[in-house]
Amino acid sequence: MAESNFIDYVKIFCASGHGGPGSTHLHRAKYVPKGGPDGGDGGRGGHIILRANPQLWTLIHLRYRKVVRAENGASGSFGLRKGKNGQDIVLEVPVGTVIKDAETEEILFEMVEAGEERILCKGGRGGYGNNHFKTATQQTPRYAQPGEEGVEGWFVMELKVLADVGLVGFPNAGKSTLLASITSAKPKIANYAFTTLEPNLGIVSYRDDRSFVMADIPGIIEGAHEGKGIGIRFLRHIERNSVLLFMVSCEEKDIARSYGILLEELRQYNPELLVKDRVLAITKCDLIDAKKQARLAAKLPGGIPAVFISAVAGTGLEQLKDLLWDALGQ
Repeated sequence: MAESNFIDYVKIFCASGHGGPGSTHLHRAKYVPKGGPDGGDGGRGGHIILRANPQLWTLIHLRYRKVVRAENGASGSFGLRKGKNGQDIVLEVPVGTVIKDAETEEILFEMVEAGEERILCKGGRGGYGNNHFKTATQQTPRYAQPGEEGVEGWFVMELKVLADVGLVGFPNAGKSTLLASITSAKPKIANYAFTTLEPNLGIVSYRDDRSFVMADIPGIIEGAHEGKGIGIRFLRHIERNSVLLFMVSCEEKDIARSYGILLEELRQYNPELLVKDRVLAITKCDLIDAKKQARLAAKLPGGIPAVFISAVAGTGLEQLKDLLWDALGQ
């Protein structure tokens, strides 16, 4: 089986450069035998910098780059010449990447703006040359500062997909079919569980040339927050969605119960997800008649806008777009 190009988790060792040492040089010239200190400062060590690139959608380019080391700063020199700074290394990551300390799992920062740059590992400061240490009583200091050491450590980079609407549902609930029918995305569609093994994004066209981004998240099963099924690997992608579209097939025996299971899985993973606006879509309604749809409508959970849809037949899709647009507050 071909390996997926979607990589949303990498662990990488980064080390910034050490600062260069200052110089202890003393000035010497033909007619100036005791010219005093003229040692220059050492150069700064190179930084490890992260830059958010909106053209990237995966971390695959960093998957096999396990160690990143920036250049050390150069030593200071005579004539008060400062050492050259170490070259910085810039790692480009997708917008929505979260950076964590691999040992403590502490979130250091998140890359949320296109073009944003953050220093992950700051280069060591260059040491002062002996010229900084001359005094009236110590006019020829023969010592200088060593450069500061750089920063190093293991870091985790996790990608959380940025989208306006995230699709939440059990495997084979029709999420990929919906995404394919109302966007130009081409997700894999088949009649078995876990067809979707990676998030897919699509742009939904709305009225008056407006649009919003929809993300198809791999299916959730009961116990997903504990790692069952595909587990929590993709639950984090839901955190960045503004609105959650819950999708439950009309073939489910109890739609309200199925919706409750999905809601509980999100609560167990992160209670803050329940604060997001939600819309419920009952899918595959082309398989039932009007009478059964009416019976199901009477048993739907309260407190959430709901619509019956069929992505195959195109039924209810415009109404669904209206509900989602209202929820987005655009």
